Formats: sequence, C-alpha cells, structure tokens
Amino acid sequence: QSNLTQTYNIYDNQDTVGNIFLDRGKVKIHEISAYISLIAGDMHLDDIERTIENKTNKNMFLYMWLSDNYERLNLGKFEYIILDCHPDFSTATKNAVIISNAILSPITPSEHGYNAKFNLEERINELRKEAIDYSTRKSYVTTKLFFIANMIKHNTRSSRELLKALKGDPSVLATVPEKELFNRSTLDKKSLSKMAEDHKTYIDQHEFFNSMDKTFNEITEKL
Repeated sequence: QSNLTQTYNIYDNQDTVGNIFLDRGKVKIHEISAYISLIAGDMHLDDIERTIENKTNKNMFLYMWLSDNYERLNLGKFEYIILDCHPDFSTATKNAVIISNAILSPITPSEHGYNAKFNLEERINELRKEAIDYSTRKSYVTTKLFFIANMIKHNTRSSRELLKALKGDPSVLATVPEKELFNRSTLDKKSLSKMAEDHKTYIDQHEFFNSMDKTFNEITEKL
C-alpha cells in the first residue's frame, strides 16, 4: 500500500522504496514542502518481499542502503527520518526496526489492541537476538519501543479499560482521541496544522488543536 504517499499526491511507480529491497539503490526523493520530503511507497512491496524471502540478508537491505547513500543523498539534512510501516512484522518492517532509533506503535481500544503491545515487544526482542554482528555478537537492533493510545473515546468502556491498563506505563507516550478531523485531514489531504489556519475551523475546534499540539510536542521531547 502507498496510502501516505498518495496523501501527498505522489503516484509514481518508478524509483520507489521498492528499489531498496530489490538492491537497485536508485530512489527519488520528492520534496513536498520546505519541511517534508518523501520516498514513494511501492504498491507491490508485498510481492517484492516474497522475492527476497530466501535471501540471508533480507532484513538488512535498508541498513545497507542507508550506509551506501546517507552522504551521497545528504540525508543528514533531515531532522527526522520517519518510516511508515504496515501493522505487521514483515520483512520490510524488520528492515525498518533495524535502522530505527525509536518505534511509535499505536494501541487501539479493541479486543486485540492491548495484546498487540506484548506481541510486538516479543517480536522485537526476537529480532534483537537474530540480527547480530557475528564477530562481536552485538545486535543491530538498538531501537526503543514506545506506544500511543490511539482512537480513544471518552465515553466507551473499551477506551476506559485500555487507559486503565496502560496507566503508569513509561513506554506509553501519549493519548490521541478519536476525532473526525483525522479522517477529514486524510480525505482533504491537509495536515492538522493547515486545517488550524482556517479561522472558523480553529475557533470551533481550538481545544482539540491546542491539545494535539501539546501532545505532539510531548512526544518529540520524550523521543
């Protein structure tokens, strides 16, 4: 899927992130604004994952690509490199985990939401033991795992139970409410900060905008 890519009206199927996993190297960095650039996602990434499934270095393609291209593409100019992953633990996700300093994983108030927290912790610990430098025995996985309580409603039992279970957990950085504005943001291809520039929208939703601004700042500080 390329949902985030298409949110920014990028529909290229050439020089996508898929090339990194095909060991072709060449990708195109799209400049969206003065503050955001992206490498397009690949609609066929799941097919690409299947083609590299039997390669012994399948989890290290992104690590090697960064090592080869970090200076050439001047990637150091970016304050953050954010990797948008599927909610699974596929080969592409493992590649992302290996190069990440921090992981932000949403937890939703659903039947499997809280259990997913423990499942992800276990999978990352397994990868930590598996992805090692054999000469030093040091793991390539150095990331810290954090969680966001997401799509929280103030008036449902499931949300209250989830928040109670997460209370006091230092790995949970923030709570994000369920809000129609998030859907509107995706449909209109407009960020929350842009939406807040509309005077009427801001007046109507100023408490939400101020709360989310505070939440995002807190997440950034904790990372």
